[in-house]
Amino acid sequence: MLKDIKNTQFIGSMNPTAGSFFVDPRLQRWFWICAIQFPDPSSLNTIYSTFLNKHFSKFKGTINELISPVIKGALQLHTDVTMAFRKTAINFHYEFNVRHLTNIFQGLLVAKAEAIKEPDLLIKLWVHESERIYGDRLVSQEDLNKYRELASEICKKSFSKFNLTKYFAKPTPEPLTFAYFVAGFDEKLYDQFPKMDDLALKLRDALRDYNEMNAQMDLVLFDDAMKHVCKITRIISADQGHALLVGVGGSGKQSLSKLSAFICQCKPESIVISSSYGINDLKANLQTYYQRTGVKDEGIMFLFTEGQITNERFLVFINDLLSSGEIADLFPAEDVEQIVNNVRSAVKGEGIVDNKDNCWKYFIDRVKKNLHMTLCFSPVGDAFRNRARKFPALINCTVIDWFTQWPEDALLSVAAKFLDEVEMSDTLRPSVERFMPYSFKTVNALCDLVKTKERRYIYTTPKSFLELIKLFKSMLGKKKNALVEAKERYEVGVVKLNETQEIVSKLEEDLKISSVEVEKIKIEADAQATIVGAEKEKVDAQAAIANVESEKCAIIAKNVNEKMQSVQKDLDAALPLVAKAEAALAGLKVKDFQTLKALQNPPGDISKTFTCVLHLMATIHPDVQVDKKGRLNAENPWKNALKLMANP
Repeated sequence: MLKDIKNTQFIGSMNPTAGSFFVDPRLQRWFWICAIQFPDPSSLNTIYSTFLNKHFSKFKGTINELISPVIKGALQLHTDVTMAFRKTAINFHYEFNVRHLTNIFQGLLVAKAEAIKEPDLLIKLWVHESERIYGDRLVSQEDLNKYRELASEICKKSFSKFNLTKYFAKPTPEPLTFAYFVAGFDEKLYDQFPKMDDLALKLRDALRDYNEMNAQMDLVLFDDAMKHVCKITRIISADQGHALLVGVGGSGKQSLSKLSAFICQCKPESIVISSSYGINDLKANLQTYYQRTGVKDEGIMFLFTEGQITNERFLVFINDLLSSGEIADLFPAEDVEQIVNNVRSAVKGEGIVDNKDNCWKYFIDRVKKNLHMTLCFSPVGDAFRNRARKFPALINCTVIDWFTQWPEDALLSVAAKFLDEVEMSDTLRPSVERFMPYSFKTVNALCDLVKTKERRYIYTTPKSFLELIKLFKSMLGKKKNALVEAKERYEVGVVKLNETQEIVSKLEEDLKISSVEVEKIKIEADAQATIVGAEKEKVDAQAAIANVESEKCAIIAKNVNEKMQSVQKDLDAALPLVAKAEAALAGLKVKDFQTLKALQNPPGDISKTFTCVLHLMATIHPDVQVDKKGRLNAENPWKNALKLMANP
């Protein structure tokens, strides 16, 4: 479908030093081209003089006299830096423009009369701000030394009466550190820390307060780490101040950013990446941050790392946020109306006409003031360079803080802190602590050798150093435990050996006594053995006789058993008769005995019966006559029976 666009004008802009340099002629012929050159020094001098003279009008007269030399020195330093550090494929961020020059003067404009009391402090502040803008973007110590030479030459020419050489001395210049929390964390006074010990004391207090209110961060605040904290706080304390922290993983970028946000009373926020996190989720998070900073007037530091870039389109929103603070189509129309209504009372309080445009501008200005981004990127690989080329605001609209390798004194401080809890002798501890940085430095040297010979990059990060210390502590603990266990086993073994030796000694003494008794018993046993031998012969003879008797007894036992079986057979046959007799006996009466007593010559069966009775009662009845052997006198058994029947 053909669309006819009317009453529309297009305005485009290009950077002659970045991006693509080709524009299709068919497109270019419709544009009127206007080349905007870098402003000439007189124009810049006029612009910056206007701001600085107005700001420093309330300062001492000796300070006001330095405004013009400072501007000239700044312009000259900017020119020298631009000529000395050219943009290359590796150093693609070596691009210095009016924005960087303006950032230096913005740092001067935050100075207050309570802090800048003498002219030399103004010069130190300018030197400090220049190094923060130019020096912190440089990737190597060689480039930084070159920059300091340029700054030192300008200071000698323009400010010769001030002794600033100690801040450019080689190889380690004296630290020059300005921060907003010199007088206290609640007082926003941008002043110089006279000593690093004072800075360390302040940051330790801040870290202690942070750990009381948040998850524990076990940081070692060596000099470089403290300088990075001062740099980050300087960046995010400024309106629309965004930090780009560049360094390999494990350099401490996120930890120091959280501490810096706590010092600046900003809430650190970060997105939580998941497998389903997408553009709409990022927009929802950004809407929340905008609402909190623009409507509720909260301070937020948006901590964003390259690991969270799951979609390159995320950087479209980040690029808009960094460049202008306003993201196109972030809020739907109904949300825009709600935001305008929410800030309307604040707009009226500021004496501004409360129309929609003014309310929305007020909201965006608040966002710029309160929402600060901290980008944590790694220089490894081509991703950082490609993203910087596609999204120039990542470089142009941020202040870079380059995290280089920890110096040896920093490594020594970290090793000393983490090894402090390890038990070791005072003579051994310094050697172990010094060995840790030495080993790390040696590995770095070998990494450079591999890079030269094999064209391979091997990175050793501060996190690797911490892992080295952790591994050392772990192995040392295991070895100590093994030695303690071996010692305990040895001590127990020695005790057991001593106890065994005592027992053996006692047994030897008992054995000596027992051996005498044994000899005596042996003699007695030999004598007894002789007697036993003689007795044994007798026993053997008796045993032979006993064997013969045993055989005889066996025969007798056999006969007895046979008789017993025969008797038992007779007994079994007699028992029914006994029962029958008992039954018949039960029927006897006294009259029957009287009848029997009258018989003078009883029948044979009756005589036999009474004879049996006499036999049975021969041993138990006194009236039964028996002989000497207890046998019945059977000459006249009926006579004896009559005597018994006298008492039936």
